Amino acid sequence: MTAPQPSMAFDARPLTEAVDARAVNAFAAELRARRSSAASASTVIAVVALVIAGMVFIPVASTIALAMSASSRSPWIAAIPLVILAAILIGGGVLAWFGYRGARERRYRLNRFAQANGMSYEAKIDDPPLPGMIFSIGGGRVAKDLVRGTAPRFVEFGNYQYTVKSGKNSNTYTWGYVAVKLDVPLPNIVLDAEGNNSVFGSNLPASFHKEQRLSLEGDFDRYFTLYCPAGYERDALYLFTPDIMARFIDNAAQLDVEIVDDWLFLYTKRQVATLDAATWAWLFGAVGALITKFDQWARWRDERLLLENPGVAASAPGTHQALPFAAPAGMLPPPPGVAAQGRRLKRRFTWVPIVVMAAFGLLWFWVQLR
Repeated sequence: MTAPQPSMAFDARPLTEAVDARAVNAFAAELRARRSSAASASTVIAVVALVIAGMVFIPVASTIALAMSASSRSPWIAAIPLVILAAILIGGGVLAWFGYRGARERRYRLNRFAQANGMSYEAKIDDPPLPGMIFSIGGGRVAKDLVRGTAPRFVEFGNYQYTVKSGKNSNTYTWGYVAVKLDVPLPNIVLDAEGNNSVFGSNLPASFHKEQRLSLEGDFDRYFTLYCPAGYERDALYLFTPDIMARFIDNAAQLDVEIVDDWLFLYTKRQVATLDAATWAWLFGAVGALITKFDQWARWRDERLLLENPGVAASAPGTHQALPFAAPAGMLPPPPGVAAQGRRLKRRFTWVPIVVMAAFGLLWFWVQLR
């Protein structure tokens, strides 16, 4: 991936230009060859489900037709259930076929788009091994349509979903994300964007203790709520200098941000890997504007590691000149890393979803009584 810059032009033609059906078929065959046994198993499950559905609906429709035929002298009335069933099967088959073709063409276009811009494409990854907050919730975790670049640093654009079960009910949540590899591990910091919150508050799947909230200078608090581990306030101020805060406000005000380990994640509730050229222009601009400032983050070191490992030497000589602290006399700064207390934010339980669900349940019950 050539470094996406704020003014960088990229080739969006593969997203909309006419495609060759033979090329689409060839790419679909290539993807099938890459599939794992797990993917094959899911296909078998889908086929078995369709067969079972057919074994249930066809006998039911036939029974209804025979019953209507016995109670009526007109054979046309008896044929009504069979005609309805046939229409449902044909309509469902047509919709499934067009959906199948559309999905294959979409994957082909995204692959061509990735190639045209010096990136690579991966159709699907189960349970992606990423440390962001959305990647450790629920089950059925799947990342789809991953577009990846490797230079000047690794960047991954993808769509993601997971399912949370509660008793007999389950809800599937979808996200779009951008994952950017950083040079060194940093404290776990979250920027909760104000611009994408709902009337119920943050749209993030996790809540954090209020004592971890840090107010920054200027207008930053109008756009983001920043959370950092207790005791890491000075480090957050070192990382979020005025020029970096301006980059986030100007380019990522509608995106939630998480820094965890040596990753930076941008989260949105809309699809990231899409056929919409405007979305790609927005994301490329945001990533390009941010990564030009990440080099200064590479100089950050956690002095708390000196307490955990007294006498440890720095792995990168000379980085002590720009650190947010002064190393003790006669001791070099610590190597890259984060002390245990800074690796993860402390989360808190929130009653908002439960209260909202209970309110809707009581409202439904009241309507039924009326």
